[in-house]
Amino acid sequence: MARNENCIIYAVVNQKGGVGKTTTAVNLATGFAAIGRRVLLIDADPQGNASTGLGVPPREREQSCYDVLLQECSLQEAVVKTRVPNLFLIPSVVGLAAIDVEMANMVDREFVLRDAINDGEDFYDFIIIDCPPSLGLLTVNAMAAATGLIVPLQCEFYSLEGLAHLLQTMELVQKNLNPGLELEGVLLTMYDRRNKLTEQVAAEVRDYLEDKVFQTIIPRNVRLSEAPSHGKPAIIYDYKCPGSQAYLHLAREILKRLAE
Repeated sequence: MARNENCIIYAVVNQKGGVGKTTTAVNLATGFAAIGRRVLLIDADPQGNASTGLGVPPREREQSCYDVLLQECSLQEAVVKTRVPNLFLIPSVVGLAAIDVEMANMVDREFVLRDAINDGEDFYDFIIIDCPPSLGLLTVNAMAAATGLIVPLQCEFYSLEGLAHLLQTMELVQKNLNPGLELEGVLLTMYDRRNKLTEQVAAEVRDYLEDKVFQTIIPRNVRLSEAPSHGKPAIIYDYKCPGSQAYLHLAREILKRLAE
């Protein structure tokens, strides 16, 4: 069956590292899967942290996002089942770090991932793409394929400068590659109510982007940090911890937005 036109594709994007991007991609995907949606997570980050965080070690990544982008295999040939029911993965490998060079002479290289998804034979309710911490060709491919962007934003001062740059890039992609691309929402992460600066940054972002900022806030939470080392999403590792509950709340918030 061809990919349903109602499939929602989210690119989880921020050119700054360490903002909770992979944690968001993995746990949001798990949250959707937990409430019965069929989900594909594409690990487009050469670090491969999403793959590791879902318990798929390098030795089990025979086909990967790298092979899909070089058009050496189809999307479905690279899919790996995860331990989470309804959640499937296209893993990453270190070779992705050189993909900009390897795709340099490829025709329509910005659309390779989009075309692979459109040609896919399996149906998913959601496809979530974990992007690298840069605005290079991998991220542009993700943006060209996506219906919406989710931007995890750490509550600190320098994050605001990076957000402005990211939104400019999104506008360029909208204009030249993907007119249907929207900002689904900015997600405030690593929130610490004891820190005044945290609250100031959150207030500034809400003033600037208004309803484009999710109501859900992801708190600083040790269990979120521990979960990847056990090869599990936090939602599976510790369902009741504040971080897991926040990501389940985010999944419900997004579903409510889509329904409206």
